[in-house]
Order: sequence, then C-alpha cells, then structure tokens
Amino acid sequence: MKTAADAWHTATLGLGGNIGDPVASMARALTLLDLREDCRVAEVSGLYRTPPWGMVDQAEFYNACALVETRLSPRALLSTCLEIERDMKRERIERWGPRTIDIDILTFEDILLVDEHLKIPHPRMTERAFVLKPLSDIAAGQVVHGKTVAEWLGQSDVTGITLANGNRGWWRA
Repeated sequence: MKTAADAWHTATLGLGGNIGDPVASMARALTLLDLREDCRVAEVSGLYRTPPWGMVDQAEFYNACALVETRLSPRALLSTCLEIERDMKRERIERWGPRTIDIDILTFEDILLVDEHLKIPHPRMTERAFVLKPLSDIAAGQVVHGKTVAEWLGQSDVTGITLANGNRGWWRA
C-alpha cells in the first residue's frame, strides 16, 4: 500500500555561482541530487551568464534552473540543498556576494509556505531576471503569484543575460 511518503512532488530550483568553476559546481550539485533515491532531476534549463545582482562589484554569475521530482518535504529538500552546498564548501560571507554554489527552492508544487527558514515560492524570484530567464526554459507556464513565469519574465530587465550553453544536458557532460 502506498503512503504519502511514497508520493513524488515537483519542485523547481535555482542554481548559481561565480567563484571557481561555477558550471562544474552546478553540474555536481544536480548530479548529487539526481543520485539520491528520493530525488530525480527531471529537466534542466540552459546555462546562462548573468551580471551580478545586489552587490555588483564582483564577477559575472552562471545561473540555471532545474525541475526536480522528490519524495522529500519542502523543509527536507531545503536541508538536502544546504547539505550539498556545505559539502561543496559554500561559505555564506555576505548577502548577494560571491559564491561557489547557491541552490534555492523556487517552487514546490503549488504550496505557499512561510517560516523563518523557508519561503515558497521564493520571495524575490519574480523580481530577478537571472532566475526567470532559465526558469522560463522549463516552466514558462507555471503560475507564481497570479502570473506565469513567462509573464513575469516579460516584465523583467534581461539586459546582460546571455545564453552560455543551450544544451540542456550541459550538467551531464
């Protein structure tokens, strides 16, 4: 008999980095998720080069998004993503600062969740073209706060965002 713990849920993740080899770091993070029995990477966006946001005096970022299927709860998925970041030597030195890897939960099914450690949908995702551009590759029709990802992207300034690799299998290379 199947239980709620056996159910697969769909989540979207945003990944990025600008220290070391961020493309290899994102690929490794996706691989680590995909190797788990309770997660599988269903789809990955193209790879984008994006200007820094927030703290602009730093190197360009690479960003991508992934659609994952998971048996984990939202909080357990967050814990898993943070564990992967720690294992990959992510240091949280300053907000919006340089980083080797960043993994954010953007959406989890149609859940609205707000607690001190996790907010779903991600509270600033609709303001960030560096999230919306790759997310539109894999979830353009997904509704977030009453508009589709494509609609939010259409209202965003995508200046400086370039497609670095349109092959959606870039992370498996």
